[in-house]
Amino acid sequence: MRIRPISVYKYNPPAYTVGLTVPRYGYLQSAEVDTVTFQGNNTSAGNVLKKLRNVICPYTGVKMISGAEIRGIEKRIDKSTNIKTGVGILSGYTGYMQKVEKQMFEIFKKYSEINPGGKFQDCLKKMYDDALAKLKIEEFLVLDNVDKISLELSPKAALAVRSKTTRCRQVILANRAEDTFKRKTFITSLDEITPSNPDEAKILERMKDQALYLPTSGTSENAFVVKYAGRSEQEIAKRLLRASVATIEHVRPDSKGGGNTLGNFMLVSAQANSNRANMPLEKYIGRYPDIPKYCQQYINQIINLIYKGKLGGCETYPYKIKKTLVQETNGQVVLNLSKYRYTERQAEKMVKQYHLRAGKNIIAGNRY
Repeated sequence: MRIRPISVYKYNPPAYTVGLTVPRYGYLQSAEVDTVTFQGNNTSAGNVLKKLRNVICPYTGVKMISGAEIRGIEKRIDKSTNIKTGVGILSGYTGYMQKVEKQMFEIFKKYSEINPGGKFQDCLKKMYDDALAKLKIEEFLVLDNVDKISLELSPKAALAVRSKTTRCRQVILANRAEDTFKRKTFITSLDEITPSNPDEAKILERMKDQALYLPTSGTSENAFVVKYAGRSEQEIAKRLLRASVATIEHVRPDSKGGGNTLGNFMLVSAQANSNRANMPLEKYIGRYPDIPKYCQQYINQIINLIYKGKLGGCETYPYKIKKTLVQETNGQVVLNLSKYRYTERQAEKMVKQYHLRAGKNIIAGNRY
């Protein structure tokens, strides 16, 4: 199980519908990051990473915000009274925003210049109808691709897939508050189809990978508009930064045997953590080919922080995470540590010395 965000709504698989009463502006109900509180299996070994600031996400290349920083920013947002003041607060953090969030910020900024006393919600409501139509088209295109792949299955399995995609289209077109379409629910429903042989199992996996392209508020402006048009002013403003909150990522998912050790952890943005889910990193790189470059930039920053004494006792981390990334990406990510001034043996010695000093301080009752 990977680190999962605690949602603002409850997810009840595997049915296609849930009895939620939502406002008109509440069509999209996909499982996404809406808060900055995370739960999951033990990640205490990664706590030392969570204290770091301004580290880039190894999956997106965007600077991340620490949990302590986001709390302070959100307190300021809570005091904002209109879109102008909200945009004013957010303007100092555009360098932390992900692609869609930055695009939405620019839209809000232009709206605030024309309507300084207006609201974030007003801006989204003006865009809602057009965004909803475009969103449905985006969803249909993905479902069409799923149907196309299903033709490679046996007739019985292909028909089972068509029944599910047809149901999804019905839900999307109906646009009823009590009958909402959820990406995660659809993907889970594909698990109900039993493959007749190993080849069909691979085809079903390809279909689920394709289904992950269904738009979310983190990948589509239209999905963002539709999902947040009915939310509160403060929630909309906070959402622009929450995607960039730093979280601990299992490089090898714990559900697939990945250990809860520092050598299996990277600091990644909340949105990237949620977006990858349990997808093998090798496959995730196929979707985001710049990941190897960003991973190198990430480790370069980590090395500089080690030199500055920010990661005492973690001198072996670059070597450990390099090995993990090579294994999990089948050699697609090979970190260059040639400029790291410590050999692996020297790093191991430094870690031992650090823990020895720490142990002595504990015995002496000192803080370190």
